[in-house]
Amino acid sequence: MRKDAAADKIKAFLGTGSQFEGTLVFEDIVRMDGSFSGKITSKDTLIVGETAHIEADITVGTLILSGRFKGQITANLRVELRAPAQVEGAINTPSLVVEEGVLLNSTVTMGQAQPLSTASITD
Repeated sequence: MRKDAAADKIKAFLGTGSQFEGTLVFEDIVRMDGSFSGKITSKDTLIVGETAHIEADITVGTLILSGRFKGQITANLRVELRAPAQVEGAINTPSLVVEEGVLLNSTVTMGQAQPLSTASITD
C-alpha cells in the first residue's frame, strides 16, 4: 500500500463502514474510506480510498481517487485516479493522471483551471 505524502496532514476522516449523506465543505485535507452521497466542496485536497463508495458532485482543488465514484468532478488543480478506482460520470480538470488498472467511464474536459472563490465554497 502506497503512503500518500498528504496522509500526515489529514484533518478529517470518514472510515470504512461509515456512511454520510449531505453536504461537506472543508479546508485542508480530508480522506474518505466509507460511503458518501451528496455534495463536496473545498479548495483543498480530497483523498478517496480503495474501500470508499462515493456518489456526489465534487468541487475541490485536488482529488486523489482509488475507490468507486459516480457523479461530477471539478478539480481546479489536479485529479489522480489510482488503481483500483472505478469512475463513472464527468471530470473537469486541467491535469489528469490515470494509473493502469483504473476503470474510467467518464467524459473528461481539460482546460484552464478556474480558482475557487470563497463565495463558491460557502454557498
